[in-house]
Amino acid sequence: MTKGEETRQMIIERSAPIFNMKGIAATAMSDIMEATKLSKGSLYVHFDNKDTLAATVVDYNLQLLSKRVAAELGRYDNAKDKLFAFIDMYKDPLNPPVTGGCPMMNFGVEADDMNEAVRVKVAKNVDKSQQLLIDIIRQGITRGVFNPDWNYKEFATLMFALIEGGVMITRNTKKSDKMAIISRNLKKMIGEQTL
Repeated sequence: MTKGEETRQMIIERSAPIFNMKGIAATAMSDIMEATKLSKGSLYVHFDNKDTLAATVVDYNLQLLSKRVAAELGRYDNAKDKLFAFIDMYKDPLNPPVTGGCPMMNFGVEADDMNEAVRVKVAKNVDKSQQLLIDIIRQGITRGVFNPDWNYKEFATLMFALIEGGVMITRNTKKSDKMAIISRNLKKMIGEQTL
């Protein structure tokens, strides 16, 4: 990497948790200046404006989450274990896998009415996450782990929605009891489809 590329990457990495915690609208360039120790002029050398930086940071946060999920699931070969690992990644939303919380939740809620480009990025990641769950279950059915009659596409949607809802409830109430209920019941539902 050139010095300029290193600086650009540093700006992204230090800005990522700020945007994820405060949101795009509430994050000021002064927040980024403080985190990076760069002047506004230096920031604008690497990013035309706050919106360009925000779009790059949204991508970075979403990719970071995807990489952490892939790394965790990659530790397991069995489809049931992979599904349980996915659930467990989100079991403590007060200590999330990405600083500031789930970027799909955070950016998605903010962008649904205000920022079409970010909404599309989040929507693609929602679809990608659900497809990951579908693929895991399909593989489990093929390998004889799960009931072949399982309506797994519907379950993948339900599982994803319950987890994201649990993240929202926990982050807002600062209590993990509802997420524990969601995790326990999802695992029970998976167990009922296990051969």
